[in-house]
Formats: sequence, structure tokens, C-alpha cells
Amino acid sequence: MDLARDIERLMRHEQVLRFPRFDAATAWSLGSRLKALAEARGVAIAVEVRLAGETVFFYAMPGTAPANADWARRKRNSVELLQQSSYRIGRELQRDGGTLDSKMGLPARDYASHGGCFPLFLDNGLCIGNITVSGLPQRDDHMLVVHALAEQLGLDPAGLALD
Repeated sequence: MDLARDIERLMRHEQVLRFPRFDAATAWSLGSRLKALAEARGVAIAVEVRLAGETVFFYAMPGTAPANADWARRKRNSVELLQQSSYRIGRELQRDGGTLDSKMGLPARDYASHGGCFPLFLDNGLCIGNITVSGLPQRDDHMLVVHALAEQLGLDPAGLALD
């Protein structure tokens, strides 16, 4: 994995995966899509979709633990503050040799820079919420979200793959 290339692709994900409109029905559809993708892969995840600071979809699959919801909360806090994917946050911190605590004074108990949370942007660039997955290795969490977002938007998920 090339760090610079990863960051470039993660930035592209954030530019391409934008919605013309997004409401509670879209959140339900997207959350349900993630649940179905996880079931098809035989994995257990927790899924959360938030709009304007409110949770509008949450599902913890059998096989997850309370820790998955806590990881989702910590990833979500980072994305709500920085409005970029939690995986990109982590990869950029890795590149720069820092942590959220050392760079911004954000405690690890409440903020995480591990992949799996993605900002929800409208086409005009407005960030209106986020979607979070927890339960897989962080790169897989991120790519599961990207896959579901791409499908929801009618895009080919293969075109957004990381190396």
C-alpha cells in the first residue's frame, strides 16, 4: 500500500461520492444496503447513519459487541469535526507522524482515526451527516461504506477500489 496514493484515492472518494439530495429515506436505504452487503459477505458490523447531528439509522448485527458502537461513536466524532473520512484522517496522520491527540488535543477515548466513517456530502459540497461501519479491519470498514455509497449513487464500486 502506497500511503500517498491511498490518500489521493481517499480524497477522490470524498469528491465523487456525493448526493443530489439526502433524507431519512435515503439513510434507511443506505443503512439497509450496508446490512445486506455484510450479510452477503458473512461478516458482522454495526452501522450508523447520522443527519444533522441525529442518528437516523442504527443496526448492530448479531456477532457485534457494544465495543463496535463505541468505535462508531469515536470515528463519527472525528468525521463530524473534520468533515473527511476517518480512514483519510488516519492515513494523513500516519504520513505526518502524529495522532489526533498530538495534533489537535483530541483524546483517544472520544476520537478515532480508524477507517469506517464517511462524511455525507451533497453535490454542492455541504456536509449533512455521516455513515459509519464498525466490525471489520479499518480498510475493509472503509471500503464497505464506499461500496454501499457507490451502489446507492449508481456508480461502479470497482472504480473506487484502493490498491
